[in-house]
Formats: sequence, C-alpha cells, structure tokens
Amino acid sequence: MLRLTELRLPLDHSEADLKAAIIARLGIAAGELLRYTIFRRGVDARKSHAIVFIYTLELEVADEAALLGRFGDDSHLKIAPDTAYHFVARAPAQGLAARPVIIGMGPSGLFAGLLLAQAGFKPLILERGKAVRERTKDTFDLWRKGILDPESNVQFGEGGAGTFSDGKLHTQIKDPKHYGRKVLTEFVKAGAPPEIMYVSKPHIGTYKLVGMVEKMRAEIQALGGEIRFQSRVDDIEIENSRVRGVVLADGERIATEHLVVAIGHSARDTFEMLHRRGVFMEAKPFSIGFRIEHPQSLIDRSRHGKNAGNPLLGAADYKLVHHAGNGRSVYSFCMCPGGTVVAATSEPGRVVTNGMSQYSRKERNANSGIVVGISPADFPAGPLGGMEFQRFWESRAFELGGANYQAPAQLVGDFLAGRPSTALGSVKPSYTPGVHLCDLSAALPDYAVTAIREALPAFAKQIKDFDLADAVLTGVESRTSSPVRIKRNSDDLQSINTRGLYPTGEGAGYAGGILSSAVDGIKVAEALALAMLAACRDE
Repeated sequence: MLRLTELRLPLDHSEADLKAAIIARLGIAAGELLRYTIFRRGVDARKSHAIVFIYTLELEVADEAALLGRFGDDSHLKIAPDTAYHFVARAPAQGLAARPVIIGMGPSGLFAGLLLAQAGFKPLILERGKAVRERTKDTFDLWRKGILDPESNVQFGEGGAGTFSDGKLHTQIKDPKHYGRKVLTEFVKAGAPPEIMYVSKPHIGTYKLVGMVEKMRAEIQALGGEIRFQSRVDDIEIENSRVRGVVLADGERIATEHLVVAIGHSARDTFEMLHRRGVFMEAKPFSIGFRIEHPQSLIDRSRHGKNAGNPLLGAADYKLVHHAGNGRSVYSFCMCPGGTVVAATSEPGRVVTNGMSQYSRKERNANSGIVVGISPADFPAGPLGGMEFQRFWESRAFELGGANYQAPAQLVGDFLAGRPSTALGSVKPSYTPGVHLCDLSAALPDYAVTAIREALPAFAKQIKDFDLADAVLTGVESRTSSPVRIKRNSDDLQSINTRGLYPTGEGAGYAGGILSSAVDGIKVAEALALAMLAACRDE
C-alpha cells in the first residue's frame, strides 16, 4: 500500500477527475491503478476565489516497487504506514479475579471502558448521571423550562460534556501510534458518517452522538463490562498510598486496586474529595469569556467569498487570536458553525454557556467563545483556586441574568461603547431559556473586559464585520478546560502519589475535546491493562 500526498483539485471536481489526477501524478496507465481510498481531504480556503481540496490517498498499484523506484526521494509518495490499532495486552482466557473500575463515562471513560472490554478485562463503569436519552430530557428541561438537575445535565451523564457540543473530532495532539484512527473507526462502527475518517475537520453533532454512545455502551456490556448510572462516587479508599476501593453516594463499597478517574472538567465535588484524600493535584491555566453570535451567512461570505453556501464546503468556521496590550491573549474557542449557544451549568445558582451544533450545521447563527487566558496568578492560591474563581463569575452571571437561568447578554456595539443594551438588533440570540440584556462589563474581571474590547475590532480585520454592532455577546464561558491537573507519572500513567489511580481526560488536565480525551482514555486503558497483567503474574 502506498500513500500519495498533496494532490490538489478544484472545488468542483468529480470522482472521475480525482482518479484521472492520481493516474497523471503517478505517470501510470489507468489499468495499473488497482484501488485507492481517501485517507484525508483538506480544504485550502486562503484564496476565497480559488478554494481547492487537498487529498492524501492510499493506493494499490500493479508494480509498487517500480513506481517507488521512479519517484525516488519524492516526499509525496511513500509506503503507507500501518495505522491499524494493535492491542498491547489481553486478559488471560480464564479471566481475572479483579476488574478495573472507571469513574465517568465521557469520551475518556467511554474509550477506556471500550478498550478494556475489547481486551477482555470486563470493566465496571460508574457514571453519576443518567443514560444518554434520559439525560437529554433533563438537559432540555433546563433549556426549555429553566429547571436544573445537578446530576443530569450538559456536564454529567452518559457521553460526557462532548455529547452536547459541535461534536468536533479534530485535535492538534501528537499521535504517533494513530490512536485517533482507532477512535474514528469505533465511531463509524457505532453509526458516525464514514467521512469522518478522512475530512480534515470532522464533526458529528449531538443527535448522532446520542445513538453512537448507546451502541458503544451495548458493545461494552456484550463483552462482559458493566455500567451503572446514577452511581456517584463520594469517596475513594486509599491505604498506604494505594487505591483499595470506592464508596458510592448510597454507601455501597466497591473494592478495586485499579481505578480510572475520568470525571470531566466540572466534577467539582469530586475534585474536592480527591484533594481531601491527598491525591496530588495542582491548579492549571484555563480561559474565561463570552459566547459571540453572528449570522452564519456573514462568516460564510468572509471565509468563502463567491463560494459561500456551497454544500461541499458547508458552514464556514474560523480561528482567531489576538495578543492584547495589557498582556492578555484573547482567542476564539469551540467555534460552532450553524449552531446554538446552550446553557451548560451543573450547579444551582450559576450560569454557564457553551456552543453546540447538529451534524447539518444549518442553524441561522455562528457562535464561538471569545475567551481570555487565565493563569493561577489570577486566582486564590491552592489547587482548587481556579475552581472557586470559575464559581464566582458563574454566580455573577446568574445574578446579572435575573437569577432564573437566563444569561446576561449585550450587543457588541454597546459592549464596545461601554453602555448597557436595552434592545436586540438584527441578530437573534439562540440561548435558551433566554437572555437578559445588560452591561457585561461587570460579568468578567476588568482585565478580561479590556482585552476583549480590544480584540473584537482586531478580529474584524480578519473577518469583515466581526465587530458587527448587532452581534450578540452572552456570558459567561467559564469551562473551557479543567481548572486542575491531577498529576500522573509519564511512564505508567498512575497518580504520582497514589498507586492504582489513573487520572485521564479533560477533567484530569490531560486532554481538551472529544478526540483528545478519547485518545487519552485509550492510553490509560493500555497502561492499566499492562499493570493488571503484571500484578496477576506476581501473584
């Protein structure tokens, strides 16, 4: 199998054009090309009037050695690397007396559980929230009625926070072992569109994710794994710096010496419990800001020019960064083309925003977080200082929004002019249960407000009318990433001071987003499987 890279074709090319371009690039007869598949397809939209697709392809040809000989050192044609997943360990045929326990069923916990189940280790997954369809109903109760269930919401429940998001499946992590391919392969097997295997910025959307998560759960169970919903872990038993078990909210004790902690970035009560138990953690940077909404058509015109609206391109996205004069970095976060701004709190008396899209990305607005970097120097000392910082500004947003889970909002023109908003303009905000217009200068620290006011006009130099007066800012975006890192060893991925405890995913500070969290879950599952086999041999 060969890999051909950097094959560029215009936007309106056909499948026949693609095949002809492959044959022409290779300089072979049509009959010598036996088979090809698309490994990756990117888009170069730097020139909106001449947008092109860029292909990476995997090929079978009649005489591979001769073709490679003709190409010599050409970096665009090489032997294709092996990207298939290979298990590093499997449970013995007779099984093991003990089984691993996983706390949390977001992407990292789900993939840790799936991998361990596929390898024969029959994990037990404990999820504090509900199964994904019940959880969806509870989430809609907040969005439609302003009723919050602190244990079943955007943050807690089967599938984790990523279930109610744009479903982005791209990441910038280094992945030399191609774990990301394993993740995408499992998603396709569970019902995701096959195109996620090759498009440069794959996404799924909430409604598709719901069904996929259910199928993956069914596979874990069919392989001997067990999943318990509404099973919050309230304590971890640690003896001589080693995990011995967990205690659930109802008092049940479950013995285990191999515990995966995949709790997500919003399990604040669990962070507090781990801190009390002496598990080493430290404060880490994160970001805070607002959600901004524009007409999606404005973004499409700016990014795609005359090709705006082309179904092959879909809704346009953007990625922006500005280094403000006060030393703060402002950037776009979790951009959702054709999506909505959603209520994402998990604690009573607080307002949190996030963005979500369906697979079609056909809602009228584009939205993204416009956030400012925060470091441990900005909040109270101690591992949990960032968490309390988040809580403070989320409570402020609740008050500014009217103390009924409506979110505080302001038009961009008013925000830049320093005056409260009193009426909406041409952009209708998508946040439910609704917004309360006000002055957002009180919704964030002064340095963050100053930096965002400087950044919006600067962003307009890259995207025309980004500082549109009628665009809407909604507060607050506070859970961009975990405020803590539960430190682990680089070799065996166990906590640096608690043996048998494997921190993983976004909540532990080792990932950000669905794909990177899932990859981290696979890495931890491999490390745990090897440790369990070693312990079995020692016995």
